[in-house]
Amino acid sequence: MAEQYDIVVIGGGTGGYVAAIRAAQLGLKVALVERDKVGGTCLHRGCIPSKALLKSAELYNTMKKSEEFGIMAPDVKLDFSKVMERKSKIVGQLHKGVQHLLKQNKVDVIQGTGRVMGPSIFSPRAGAVRVEKENGETEILNPGHVIIATGSRPKTLPGLHIDGRAVITSDEALELSEIPKSVIIIGAGAIGVEWASMLADFGTEVTLVEYMPQILPLEDEDVAAELERNFKKRKIKLMTGTKVLPETLEHRDGHVAISVERNGQTEALAAEKILVAVGREAIVDDIGLEATEVEVERGFIKVDPYYRTKEANIFAIGDVIGGLQLAHVASHEGIIAVETIAGKNPHPLDYTQVPKCTYSRPEVASVGLTEKEAREKGIDVKVGKFPFRAIGKALVNGEVDGFVKMVANAQTNDLIGVHMIGSHVTDLISEAGLAKLLDATPWEVGIAIHPHPTLSEAIGEAALAVDGIAIHYA
Repeated sequence: MAEQYDIVVIGGGTGGYVAAIRAAQLGLKVALVERDKVGGTCLHRGCIPSKALLKSAELYNTMKKSEEFGIMAPDVKLDFSKVMERKSKIVGQLHKGVQHLLKQNKVDVIQGTGRVMGPSIFSPRAGAVRVEKENGETEILNPGHVIIATGSRPKTLPGLHIDGRAVITSDEALELSEIPKSVIIIGAGAIGVEWASMLADFGTEVTLVEYMPQILPLEDEDVAAELERNFKKRKIKLMTGTKVLPETLEHRDGHVAISVERNGQTEALAAEKILVAVGREAIVDDIGLEATEVEVERGFIKVDPYYRTKEANIFAIGDVIGGLQLAHVASHEGIIAVETIAGKNPHPLDYTQVPKCTYSRPEVASVGLTEKEAREKGIDVKVGKFPFRAIGKALVNGEVDGFVKMVANAQTNDLIGVHMIGSHVTDLISEAGLAKLLDATPWEVGIAIHPHPTLSEAIGEAALAVDGIAIHYA
C-alpha cells in the first residue's frame, strides 16, 4: 500500500526544505525526498561553503595590510587545511540546524532517489512518487500534490571535459586540498568572479575569461567597470569578449593549456587548473518526467506564475525552472507553490524585486533594472551616484572602493533600480529591496535618517543625488 501524503517534495535543497516546512506549518502531511543531504547545493556545494572560503580570503588579505591599521603582523601565514576545516564546520552546523527544523515541523524526510510516476495502480493520474533507497528497497508515496525541487548542477562548454582534477567546476574547487599556483577561470558571472577574487586573495595567479563584453554581464555597466578596475589593480588578468576553444585543451606536465580567440586573434593560455564557471543546468533527467505531461523547455521545467506544471497536481520550483537561480528565490517560490496548493491565494513573485548578490571583494549587489535595461525599455531615467570614499565609515574600515547608484523614472519619480559595489553591500541591498517593495521614491529614501557614521549613508546620499541634492559630494 502506498503511503498517503498531502504533498511530497522531491529535492531537499533550500527551496525544497522551505516548501516542506511551510506546508507542515499549514497543517499538511508532508514528505521530503532527498538522495543526498538536506540543504542541497546552497548549503553543501554553493552559497555557504564558498562564502566561508571568501571570508578567510578577505581576512588573509586584511591581515597582510594590517600595518595600515597600526598593527604589526609581518609573519602572516595561510594554513589552507584550517581554512577548509572551518568551512566544513560551518556547513556541518547549518546541516544539523536544517535537520532539526524538519524534525520539529514533523516533516517525514525520506532518504533516496525520488521519481514521479505516471498513471498506475497507485494513482489514476501522474504524481505518485517512487523512492529508490540506497539499500535497494523501494517505497511508493501517493501525494495529493508533488513539488519538484531537484535543483541544478554545474554545466560545461560543449567538448570541454571536466576531469575533476585539472579541469574542475565549483563543486571540485570546494574540495581542494591546496591552493593552485595558477588558474584559468572560464565564465565571469557571479560564480566565476567570486572564485577569481578568492583565489587571487589566497595568492593564486588568476586569468578570468568571459565571452561577453563585460564581467558580471547581468549587472550595471558602471558596476562591472568598477569591478574590472579593482581586479586589474589586484593583478587579475581579465579577458572579456573572448571565446574559449575547447578542442585545443591539452595536459602538459602538471599544467593544462587551452586556446582562446579574441578580436580575431588566437592566444594560448596555460595554468595549473581550469575552473569552468559557465552557469548551471537543471536536473530534469531521470526524475520520471517522461511518464507525465510536464513540459521541459530549453532544459527547464515550464511552470505558470504559481509554479504549476501542465500536470495540475505537479509543481516545480527553484533552479529546475530556470530564471534567477538563487537560494532566496527558490525559498519564496516554494512558499508560493505551497500556499497555492493550500488555497491561500498568494501573490505571484515579482522578479524585479529580487536582490542579487556577488560576494567578491569588493561585493556587488543590485535590485531592479540597470540603467541600460531601463533605457532600452524606453524609460526616461535620472541617475544618482555616490562613492564610498566620501563616507566616513568606509575610510574607517579601510575599504573605500565602490559606490551606490540609483536609477529612477524621470517622469514618475519611481525607483527603477539600485546598484552597489563596495564593502558589505550585500547586507545594504535589503534597504533598497524594501524601498522597491514599498514603491518608495528616491526622495523618500533620501530623507530617511541614515545613522552616522555608517555605510548606509551612501544609500541616502545616492538617493538625494538623483535630484542633484546630495550633501557630502560635489
